[in-house]
Amino acid sequence: MSQRGDFNVVLVDAGGSNVGSVQAALQRLGVAAEMTADSEHIRAASHVILPGVGAARPGMQRLRDSGLDLLIPRLTQPVLGVCLGMQLLFESSEEADTQCLGVVPGRVARFCESTSFRLPHMGWNSLERLTDAPLLNGIQSGDYAYFVHSYAAPLGPASVASCRHGRVFTAALSWKNFHGAQFHPERSASVGARLLANFLEMKS
Repeated sequence: MSQRGDFNVVLVDAGGSNVGSVQAALQRLGVAAEMTADSEHIRAASHVILPGVGAARPGMQRLRDSGLDLLIPRLTQPVLGVCLGMQLLFESSEEADTQCLGVVPGRVARFCESTSFRLPHMGWNSLERLTDAPLLNGIQSGDYAYFVHSYAAPLGPASVASCRHGRVFTAALSWKNFHGAQFHPERSASVGARLLANFLEMKS
C-alpha cells in the first residue's frame, strides 16, 4: 500500500480497466494508491476505492473469488465506488440479473432503447445537486462530468446528485461511509478532481 501523510489509499482489484487513470488522478492530488485484492491491506486502508469498467456479473465474480464480496460491506472507513464500482454497491443489477454487494438499497437497471438518445450514455453531461453532501463540496448544479455506461441506478435514499439521459438516474451517492460516482472522476477535469479531494477529506 502506498501512503502519504494521513492517507493510506487502496484501489480494490475488481478487474476494472480504469485503474491506471484513477491512480493518475489521485497522483495529481499528491496521493499514491496501490491496486490490491488483499483483504488485510484493504481493511487497514484509510480510504478504499472500488473502480470498475465492464459488466456487473464478472465484476462481482472477481470480488467473490477473492472473498471481497464479504469484506467490502463490513468496511468502516470511507469507500468510494466509481462507475461499475458504484453500481456494485447496490443490492442487485438487471445486468445478467446479478446480486451485488447489498450496501445501498436499490436495483441498477438498463436504459431503455430509444431513437432519441444513444446507448451507451457516453460523454459530458450536467449534474443536479440533490443534497448538501460533503462529497459534493464545491460542485454545483450545472457542472459537467464525463459518463460511460448503459446501466444506472434510479433515484433513492442514497442519491446526492442526479443526471438525465432519457431518464433521471443517480449520478452520485452517499450512504453511511459508502459513496459513489456513476461518472468517471478521473476523466471529469476539475469536477472529478474536486470529488476525489472531497472523498479524501472524509474520516472514518
